[in-house]
Amino acid sequence: MTDDRNPSGSGAPDPEEGPRVTDKRRLDPETGRLREPAEPVLTPEEAVLAEAAEAVAGVEDDLSSDALAAAEKLAADRLDELQRAQAAHYNLEQQYNAYVKRSKAEAAAAHDRGVASVGEALIPVLDDIELARRHGDLTGPFASIAEKLEATLQRLGVERYGEVGEVFDPAVHEALMHSHAADVTEPTVQQVLQPGYRTADRILRAARVAVVDPEA
Repeated sequence: MTDDRNPSGSGAPDPEEGPRVTDKRRLDPETGRLREPAEPVLTPEEAVLAEAAEAVAGVEDDLSSDALAAAEKLAADRLDELQRAQAAHYNLEQQYNAYVKRSKAEAAAAHDRGVASVGEALIPVLDDIELARRHGDLTGPFASIAEKLEATLQRLGVERYGEVGEVFDPAVHEALMHSHAADVTEPTVQQVLQPGYRTADRILRAARVAVVDPEA
């Protein structure tokens, strides 16, 4: 069987082909200068593929830019929605806190009004109790009931006031009698005709008193 590449069949190399030698030296042996690297020579098919790859890369870059812009816009929209939601939650929380404070204040005011109403309604009863005490008639079971009633009103914040010797104050005293005396230096309560009653923030009834002024 003969070798197609060597028709003579002798096995010797074809003198027409000869050995192929590639000169890879970077210096030109004739000029001694550095050789410039030879640019690769592309086949037409490779050139078309390279051009197509560049075109696709450009399209991908454009798509990436559009996608990035869309993502940034979406993130900005979501951030705006989040901030609006947080602002709405903050406003709702502030409204709730204001409602709680207002409710507590209204409840306290309603309690005070209730106590004042009860105290004002019981003033005639308290006057009778005080009158009976002064005449020595407050004895037996009635005395115990009267003491419990006065203690209950005191716990609710109803205070009885008015003492002999106090400086007369028209804001809390009502003068039913008036005279002059040499032993006082300013208007003074000489006698408490009816005690006054008050709560922490209002006068239920001014103390009714007899007042003496210093002599001119």
